[in-house]
Amino acid sequence: MTYLLGYDIGSSSVKASLVDASTGQCVASSFYPKQEAPIKALQPGWAEQDPHDWWLYVRQATAEILHNTPHRDIAAIGISYQMHGLVCADKQGNPLRPAIIWCDGRAIPYGERAFHDLGNDHCLSHLLNSPGNFTASKLAWVKEHEPQVFEQTAKVMLPGDYIALRMTGECLTTVSGLSEAMLWDFKENDIAHCLTHYYGFDESLLPTITSTFAEQGRLTAAAATELGLHAGIPITYRAGDQPNNALSLNVLRPGEIASTAGTSGVVYGINGSTNSDPLSRVNTFAHVNHSASQPRLGILLCINGTGILNSWMKHTVAPEGISYKEMDALADQVPMGANGIRILPFGNGAERMLQNKDKGCSIHGINFNLHDERHLIRAAQEGIVFAFKYGIDIMQQMGMDIKNIHAGHANMFLSPIFRRALANVTGATIHLFDTDGSIGAARGAGIGAGIYHNTDEAFETLRCIASTEPDPNEMSAYQEVYESWKDLLLR
Repeated sequence: MTYLLGYDIGSSSVKASLVDASTGQCVASSFYPKQEAPIKALQPGWAEQDPHDWWLYVRQATAEILHNTPHRDIAAIGISYQMHGLVCADKQGNPLRPAIIWCDGRAIPYGERAFHDLGNDHCLSHLLNSPGNFTASKLAWVKEHEPQVFEQTAKVMLPGDYIALRMTGECLTTVSGLSEAMLWDFKENDIAHCLTHYYGFDESLLPTITSTFAEQGRLTAAAATELGLHAGIPITYRAGDQPNNALSLNVLRPGEIASTAGTSGVVYGINGSTNSDPLSRVNTFAHVNHSASQPRLGILLCINGTGILNSWMKHTVAPEGISYKEMDALADQVPMGANGIRILPFGNGAERMLQNKDKGCSIHGINFNLHDERHLIRAAQEGIVFAFKYGIDIMQQMGMDIKNIHAGHANMFLSPIFRRALANVTGATIHLFDTDGSIGAARGAGIGAGIYHNTDEAFETLRCIASTEPDPNEMSAYQEVYESWKDLLLR
């Protein structure tokens, strides 16, 4: 039997999954640490992690898998990782400072200045984004504030590049990775020379480019000893967590969307044309199957105030001790539109899709003689759905024709009200799957190793748990409620 090993290098933990290549079934999985991994914030808005800790977590998660399962013939390894991080390493590949991770905000002024100096039109036509708070801008901060570190830096890497280096001894990256770092020029199909020259970076700092699905080095004897694996296993896939989440849900074709709805919500849609949002309200990256001849762009929208609002309702408004399933039952006792209550769910910081405005959460239309906690719970779920719809509207303005939304069977997608509302207001069918990022990375490794001849073969064993289709009898009514919600937002 042939097995595939996938890792998901997150900011809270590293998860590893062992997948039977023939059945697609996860036969063993583990994560480490068991408590949330520490993030150092030396100043407000900063966020750093030690890359050595990521490697420790990889070792521990692998050891737990091998302890709990018999010896396995592992054919290939795939890596998914937290996006937009910066690892500065010396000539031996040793990190020179803690990694500046995705949620660190110190580089925002550098990206804003580059956006202004290079010009909005230039950045959006070449990078498809503002340089923003991405990896390249983080390196600009290091160059100015830690010149001694910058001078010793031989290579700059994304978190997944660093883990692959520890495994193989080879420093490589992908076009998808460079695009998330704002170091890929889509117009020229090359490294973003405009930004490297602007920031004054020698391009020898960048790793060698390899394909997302390809052999990217083999496990060295030293790394194999640390991990308890055989030397020579190839690493055949790497991708950032959101592109990889889309892959794990078999979202690869234009018009498809991968979505999550945890504390925050993510909508990641595939566009088949190379364009951008003129207001830079979304992020656009090369998807795992992107090529210059056949563009596949991942349009990423993050909504900060998503499941956190539903959680706030549970702990503040709902009867004490109630479960989320019981909350759904209460909300189902009132009609769509919650008898006129509208909630704008933006109470968790500034929202990129609202052009970085922090509108806060607001509740509209309460009638003390009519409404109770049931109406508030329903209005909260509908408000979150409408925020998703508002973001999807932006994607449609960019040329996407959205027909399907794929999601994991978790968090707010467990709610029938949430799924029905999202299907009816978007006109898309919601498909739920039992998978995750580490399983997706393992399948990606199977594609890169040639075990699967194509993505259709890789995902033929992926089973849809449930589907929710739009109801023609409810679509127009939901659209009316959404329009009244959007009127409040734009007001």
